[in-house]
Amino acid sequence: MSDQLDLERKLQELTALYEISRDLAMSFNLKSTCQKVMEVLSQILGMTRGVLILRDMVTDELAIEVIHGFSQSEIADKKNQVVNQGTTKVFQSGLTALIPRRGNEPILLTHPKSVSKFVRQEILFICVPIKVNGETLGVLGADRLFTENTGLAEDIRVLNVIASLIAQAVKLNQMITESQRNLLETNLALKQELKSKYKLENVIGTSKRMQEVFALVEQVSKSKVTVLLRGESGTGKELIAHAIHYHSPRAEQPFIKLSCAALPETLLESELFGHEKGAFTGAIKSKPGRFELADGGTLFLDEIGDIPLTTQVKLLRVLQEKKFERVGGTKTISVDVRIIAATNRDLETAIRQKQFREDLYYRLNVVPIFIPPLRDRKEDIPALVDSFLTRFNLEYGKELRISPEALYQLERYPWPGNVRELENCIERLVVQTRGDVIQPNDLPIQLQISALPETNDSKISQLVSGNSLLTKVEELEKEQITAAMIKCGGVQARAARLLGITPRQLQYKLKKYRISIPPV
Repeated sequence: MSDQLDLERKLQELTALYEISRDLAMSFNLKSTCQKVMEVLSQILGMTRGVLILRDMVTDELAIEVIHGFSQSEIADKKNQVVNQGTTKVFQSGLTALIPRRGNEPILLTHPKSVSKFVRQEILFICVPIKVNGETLGVLGADRLFTENTGLAEDIRVLNVIASLIAQAVKLNQMITESQRNLLETNLALKQELKSKYKLENVIGTSKRMQEVFALVEQVSKSKVTVLLRGESGTGKELIAHAIHYHSPRAEQPFIKLSCAALPETLLESELFGHEKGAFTGAIKSKPGRFELADGGTLFLDEIGDIPLTTQVKLLRVLQEKKFERVGGTKTISVDVRIIAATNRDLETAIRQKQFREDLYYRLNVVPIFIPPLRDRKEDIPALVDSFLTRFNLEYGKELRISPEALYQLERYPWPGNVRELENCIERLVVQTRGDVIQPNDLPIQLQISALPETNDSKISQLVSGNSLLTKVEELEKEQITAAMIKCGGVQARAARLLGITPRQLQYKLKKYRISIPPV
């Protein structure tokens, strides 16, 4: 008979542990999972009253997570021997506690074997710590688990096993919660950083024409009107688009961008509107397009003048109806997206040549903003140079300054690549300049030539002649290679190191200039 009872108890224990393990593994909702654990303890193991208390990660205080079999008045009673005194002592000590039926003080079990001194009928409640890696996360308590015929030590053992399972789930939940909070904080910080980075005040331009641009940006930012940014490549159209978005009511929503010139027609349509699984070869799963990703925010379409005519028709429909279907799909998707488009093309000419739809042009050209080229606002060059120098000095760990003479030459150059070309030029100067001050002779050759005065002097005419300059460069290169080969005794590997080029490059030059110096 004893063996039969023992077998039944073991079966109860295994069933309960299985149910609890499954519930803990299947859900990340800690409150709901802990409720299920208490139900298992009650329905399978026979617990009448129980409590599960956890430490709050934020306040570091104990809070009741789940309670079973207690009345509201018992829970509210601060002198409650079980809910308050017992669990607090267990949490503080990290030891199992027995709450006697008579007497007010919980009994802490400092040694596992000390439980043998107590009889089940003398104990009102059992509290065990929920611990992982020596850290106490909470307390699990129950009045009993098995029948009166089972020893008290068995109840404590099983409760400790269940508490260990709960501890792992609680720790995992805390890690996930902490990770989510960190991600949220990082996301908010990045959004704030982006908003700060793309402040209109950070867009450099003191010239009258740029001030007019800034005033227009301030006006359109407050609305959801479609904006068409026009200007040459490298003038900063994307920067202005960012500024419009981050000054608008949509600043907390996505800013999605797409270069219409960078993709073939078939892929462009998929990128804009998304596609369903199997819509075309390689579409192994459904994918949302940029319009869906930008829902509630802003979609920046760069190089809009290069969009194919067939795609222009579909884009026009989205702008008119705010609806579209994915490639290969039939479900109509509605979106709320603010459009900012940009182009360096002459759209009016493209319309006359039947390369751009006139109706799409009028949909995009609600508020046009023209970004002037750098050559038309040269008074902005000193401020731009100062900004780029500060940034690249910090990036490359330098403290370079620019001389007035070099700055003067930068101001005289026409900058066909606009602000982007100036930015790249300053970065190259910061990397290559050996001294502390950028001098005129540190500037790229095209800037030095552009700074020469207009004259009929034959020497200057010879200097700016492409053939003459190329010949001089080749002669100088040939002399240096010959000298290096003689100095290194004809050993090509050593000569290449001396010249700062690869052996393969040296072999090419030797063949090109027909230099032949045998090793000594």
